[in-house]
Amino acid sequence: MLVNPLELLPHRYPFLLVDQMEIIEPGRKARGRKQVTGSEWQVVGARDGASSVAMPHALIVEALAQLSAAVIAGVEVTGEPMVGYFMGCDGVRLRGEAKPGDSIDLSVDLLQYRRGICRTRAIARVGGVLLVRAVLTTIVRPVRSAKA
Repeated sequence: MLVNPLELLPHRYPFLLVDQMEIIEPGRKARGRKQVTGSEWQVVGARDGASSVAMPHALIVEALAQLSAAVIAGVEVTGEPMVGYFMGCDGVRLRGEAKPGDSIDLSVDLLQYRRGICRTRAIARVGGVLLVRAVLTTIVRPVRSAKA
């Protein structure tokens, strides 16, 4: 089931880093895609005097964290509005580069969900070549309304 990232995430340009989201198994698996272009802010500044132009690995990890929202949306079904806070990443491995013109394939699988703490396995690949692998931790809490 395809999901519009703009409906699921509060992020907007320039910090929306997922172009396409697909929920494979609600609350268990999600896949996504990020098309790297030469006109993006993180790549444009790197051109001046740089020998290599590539999307920074930290932003690829952020794209994976944004995709994890598609998994979390299927886990919490309490009926009240929930918000996820990205808490950290473990076992991060960074390899290869994503250059302008590349399409990054993102995948996130649920490892564990207990008492509002969600752990997911996240992998990013370009053309089948591993770029980033990490275990992401997100805490999920009810949205608190502001009282005057």
